[in-house]
Amino acid sequence: MYNAGLMKKAICTLLALSSLLAAPALKAEDGWVSLFNGKDLTGWKSNWDTDEKNASKAEVFTVENGEIKVGSGRAHLFYVGDVNGAKFKNFEFKAKVKTTPGSNSGIYFHTAWEPNNWPSKGFECQVNTTHTDIKKTGGLYAVKDVLNVAPSVDNEWFDYDIKVEGKHVVISINGKVTSDWTQPDDWDPSKSLKGMPGRKLGEGTFAIQGHDPKSVTYYKDIAVKVLP
Repeated sequence: MYNAGLMKKAICTLLALSSLLAAPALKAEDGWVSLFNGKDLTGWKSNWDTDEKNASKAEVFTVENGEIKVGSGRAHLFYVGDVNGAKFKNFEFKAKVKTTPGSNSGIYFHTAWEPNNWPSKGFECQVNTTHTDIKKTGGLYAVKDVLNVAPSVDNEWFDYDIKVEGKHVVISINGKVTSDWTQPDDWDPSKSLKGMPGRKLGEGTFAIQGHDPKSVTYYKDIAVKVLP
């Protein structure tokens, strides 16, 4: 016996499922893939500074309200998930970031997980609005810095974009280029950057930095687009 009500309900269900299935396909078309699910730290792994002066029993990285909160303490949160095998060479990276007064953080790329201390491989993109360090948000740390005046404002979300193609690195804050650097053919960081011999382009993963006691920074909408 034909039941119009049941038929209408079935059609609505099929349309809803079709919509859900179509959404990832549309997202895949533009190439952007999320690295953070907004619920927990699946696909990410943190390390701990073994120096007793900086060690903390509390977790530096937590998820609150769909955001990664980088709290007090020195540690790094590395992406170790499935996207591109957690290895990125040429890419576009984007995230929304919010600093608080005096906070100090950073985003590493072309790095690799290590159990403690500072990442020895890759570059840091600085996140610092009002911390005393003169190297501010949007700079390629110790390589092409933004000095003294930050393009970010505490307690306000800003767009952080990083693009790497070959030997060319471009960092933009809220759509404005803040650092543009091309690695020279004879680049030797062991000579030009004291204590940073691994700061050279190659490939690797991303990491978020927790830097100081009493420092709080937030990240959300973290995504990557792999480039040829």
